[in-house]
Amino acid sequence: MHVVHTINEVRAAVAAARKAGKTIGFVPTMGALHAGHGSLVQKARSECGYVVVSIFVNPTQFGPTEDFSKYPRTLGDDTTLCAAMGADCIFAPAVEEMYPEQNLSWVDVEKLSEGLCGASRPGHFRGVTTVCTKLFHIVLPDIAYFGQKDAQQAAVLCRMVSDLNFPMQIKVCPIVREADGLAMSSRNRYLSQDDRRRAVCLYQALCLCKQQVEKGVVSVSDLVRQISEVLTAAGGAPDYISIVDAKSLQPLHVIDRDALIAIACRVGPARLIDNMLIFLNPLRFQL
Repeated sequence: MHVVHTINEVRAAVAAARKAGKTIGFVPTMGALHAGHGSLVQKARSECGYVVVSIFVNPTQFGPTEDFSKYPRTLGDDTTLCAAMGADCIFAPAVEEMYPEQNLSWVDVEKLSEGLCGASRPGHFRGVTTVCTKLFHIVLPDIAYFGQKDAQQAAVLCRMVSDLNFPMQIKVCPIVREADGLAMSSRNRYLSQDDRRRAVCLYQALCLCKQQVEKGVVSVSDLVRQISEVLTAAGGAPDYISIVDAKSLQPLHVIDRDALIAIACRVGPARLIDNMLIFLNPLRFQL
């Protein structure tokens, strides 16, 4: 495995792999990698002949009061994990490499990006879709891999790739959780020991919601109230609790179709997100 820092270097590496007849798998990340990222690399490794992992903390998806400067940067540890999971190349550009001038061109996916995290983080998804467009054009993957934990991001990017006819596929892989159910996240590093213990409330609230739906409770307002009670009882401060159509991400009043339950909640200094898909056929429940 080798680490490159420029667009020309990664393009040359990918071109050589493609010339050798290999399919290109791509895992875009912001670094601070954990086992969830590792599972994406492993999935890419199992399906593709050449695997690229990008590590780039993208400034355009952070708001002015968000944690861009504090976001963990751990390239050494990330390199070790990627090598262990079977990656072939890490693309770790500087901000100046990706944005050599003030950006005047943006990609915006309407509707899907407007609720959930889009409502509380204005401009976030414009930054995500723009940087992913740049990365897709640089790496030219056959398949890009994303995690279900960032469900809205995955939906937005899938629609972007479809609408704009990108010659590639996106695969969305299951959430990887700690033993107690906490979704793995780079921001878990911000949690104190006590915060970490309390943070499992997001998963507990999602499980409670699933159980209530299985019992026949379908009123979204009732379910949101119960979720909020679980979060606040554990000391969490909910940013949003939303139950939306699993495909359109539009709000529901009752669960009468496949739904996504999505939570953003502050626990200590960290804003954590988690979600669960609820399918009307109970045999299709997925965590």
